Amino acid sequence: MTARTNALNVLIASPLEAEHANRIAAADARVNLLYEPDLLPVPRYPSDHVGTARDLDPGRLARWASVRRVADVSFDFDWQAPAQIPANSPRLRWIQGTSAGIGGLLDRTGLIKAPIVFTTASGAHGVPLAEFALLGLLHFAKNMPLLARWQAERHWERHAMSLLRGSRALLIGLGGVGREVARALDAVGVRVCGAGLPGRHYDVPGVTQYVADTQIREVLGDVDAVILACPLTDRTRHLIGRAEIALLRPGAVLVNLSRGQVVDEAALTDALAEGRIGGACLDVFEVEPLPADSRYGRWRT
Repeated sequence: MTARTNALNVLIASPLEAEHANRIAAADARVNLLYEPDLLPVPRYPSDHVGTARDLDPGRLARWASVRRVADVSFDFDWQAPAQIPANSPRLRWIQGTSAGIGGLLDRTGLIKAPIVFTTASGAHGVPLAEFALLGLLHFAKNMPLLARWQAERHWERHAMSLLRGSRALLIGLGGVGREVARALDAVGVRVCGAGLPGRHYDVPGVTQYVADTQIREVLGDVDAVILACPLTDRTRHLIGRAEIALLRPGAVLVNLSRGQVVDEAALTDALAEGRIGGACLDVFEVEPLPADSRYGRWRT
């Protein structure tokens, strides 16, 4: 596919299923889609926007260089050389990212200084992450690790389960993901206390109480679960550390939908090892993929 005069040349720069690429092409007659899936990394699973990089021969590398050179808009960052985007794509004016947080990438690559508009996919992952949070809370409320062990042992025994209804959760982060989490928890009867930026007014359906994220220590001892849906910034790095974990009730559950660095992993793994909290449901880690010798591996069930 080549550039078209008087058209908006939209580059697909990371793996994307053909049906979605076709929807972009059909959005407006002025869109000229630059979609070369054979030059992009190979996706490992549906909706994988990273994939495994292809070993392109010189001819195909030259083809990729020629395609990105004429792009006006890019869906995601150039998989091959993101730091060189301004030089390799001189016409580029807008990059639509595929993740909610791109600040770290912009800083690492120096793109933060580029005259390009960057937009994120903030909120796009709200529903699946809200369901993941609900899954984590139910996993521990219904004591699924014990049930799995009894099933493997063919052991039958009457027992009682906890209810989510009536429990209380602290939800830190009230953006697109946080709003979906609040909606899901409210639907099953969980009372949600929301924590956001100091001095800012929030009106999030499902949230019945608000505190500033600088005040979370005041409520940590009163909740049954903490759910992290905040961005990673200098002020949220290790927001949940040893002191915060020590304030949690025995049996409390931590769910992290944010970034691994928002939690002090050493403090969390210590608390899990000592049985001081009920469990952790983690979508993210400080090091990804999780190393095989990670202490988290001891509590994967």
